[in-house]
Amino acid sequence: MRKKYHFILLSFFRLAFIFLCNLNFAQQKNNISQVWVSDNNNGTYHNPIIHADYSDPDAIRVGEDFYMISSSFTQVPGLPILHSKDLVNWKLIGHALRKLIPENHFSTVQHGGGVWAPSIRFHNNEFYIYYPDPDFGIYLIKAKNIIGPWSDPILVQEGKGLIDFCPLWDDDGKVYLVHAYAGSRAGFKSIIVIKELNKEGTKIISDAVMIYDGHKSDATIEGPKFYKRNNWYYVFAPAGGVATGWQLILRSKNVYGPYERKIVLDQGATSVNGPHQGAWVQTQKGEDWFLHFQDKDAYGRVVHLQPMKWINDWPVIGSDMDKDGKGEPVLVYKKPAVDKIYPTETVAESDEFNTTKLGLQWQWQANPKEGWAFATGDGFLRMFTVHQTDSLKNSFYLPNIFAQKFPAPTFTVTTKFSLQLKQVGDKFGLIVVGLDVASISVIKREDANYISYASSENADKGNAEITADIEKMNDSQNIHLRVKVLDNALCQFSYSFDGLVFKTIEKKFVAKQGKWVGARVGLFATSNKKTNDNGYADIDWFRIEKP
Repeated sequence: MRKKYHFILLSFFRLAFIFLCNLNFAQQKNNISQVWVSDNNNGTYHNPIIHADYSDPDAIRVGEDFYMISSSFTQVPGLPILHSKDLVNWKLIGHALRKLIPENHFSTVQHGGGVWAPSIRFHNNEFYIYYPDPDFGIYLIKAKNIIGPWSDPILVQEGKGLIDFCPLWDDDGKVYLVHAYAGSRAGFKSIIVIKELNKEGTKIISDAVMIYDGHKSDATIEGPKFYKRNNWYYVFAPAGGVATGWQLILRSKNVYGPYERKIVLDQGATSVNGPHQGAWVQTQKGEDWFLHFQDKDAYGRVVHLQPMKWINDWPVIGSDMDKDGKGEPVLVYKKPAVDKIYPTETVAESDEFNTTKLGLQWQWQANPKEGWAFATGDGFLRMFTVHQTDSLKNSFYLPNIFAQKFPAPTFTVTTKFSLQLKQVGDKFGLIVVGLDVASISVIKREDANYISYASSENADKGNAEITADIEKMNDSQNIHLRVKVLDNALCQFSYSFDGLVFKTIEKKFVAKQGKWVGARVGLFATSNKKTNDNGYADIDWFRIEKP
């Protein structure tokens, strides 16, 4: 009798625990992150304002609204669009590219290609985004509304190695475009050029004029942004390399130069390495601010916000303690002056899959095909297994990885799902993907389903995954997979059949960055055989919380 009582009591507490966990997530308002919030709620903020891989940020203000875009490389949908009212609290509101073009080219994974550093401007009541594809050329897309619909990409100039474009509409009606070159495609780098555009901004109408050669003092200068203030032309350009560089400013009274040079921001004595490449924005009250990235290896290029002011027609960014015009990054600072105090917002992370649309935080590794995943009206996401060719030795080049960015230095991802695997070799799992990959999954063998762990070092080199079956499964239909990401991107995988007791995989895995991107975490479903009725997984939820 006592054993029966204890069993009933234990069952009650388990149900109560699960109910409270679900209630906690259901009651989260505005999808506020549990792992990274930069607003200190006392009139100050701390950097980075977004601890996720929104690299090469560019931003503008339109009225009371700030909009930011970033590189997306081969992640689809591409060109993420974020919105803020105060430059500290940001929300992901959409993507400007539904698919990458050429579509056939990007139907397979093309790591390191795709959308490089873009720029966004608002001109004649229309949003303009110029973005480079280093293998194809300069593209332009436009929209009347920031959330679209966006026009099909217009090829402004075809060519290899043309990168990092930014337009300027001058006072006399002329339109200019500043850009850099990628040595990997063009065969040369570290120079900035200006070209003239037609009035529509859709076509180059002049030869390139080199306005700066950075080989002597500013190797790897790139990512320029073009501005005009007090009859001065300014090119804000990062130099010195992604992880180690500084923010350079070029200025001239003539659009084609000669340009003066000044370093206005570098790491200095801080821990913020390579603080550069970003955007100057001004609030409604006339305050100046600068958004830039910091490269954090597996965590990608995270976004910082720096105070900025003008002295003698030079911008001074960050904290300039010795008054030499060159600043250092601030870690904590007062929030920008805007019209009022706005509520805390963060980029979406957890997903309950309760709507008929996929969350904006999710991206594929290539242009998706219909049938990879379906949102439903029944509170789950259905992912079908996709045939994986024999030539694919590891998951680095798997196109149907449904993933999102690392959101914080430490965090835990847990997903709950049920399975209908049909063919031997069918697999569904939770994956961390970068230059190294690792996953925990359920795989169908001849006799049963098994919990399996796989990893590959230097996966980008084509090294095969090493797979080990961990435990033979029973008929459990409520499986939980988990990865806990600790300091320095140390990942611990585990699994559970009841959501309470998790068994940890002994092997440790340290995530690495991908090709110009941070590591990502997400889901995948594969099959070794072609069939007319694929197996699938029904994902109940995907939650990111404190470790």
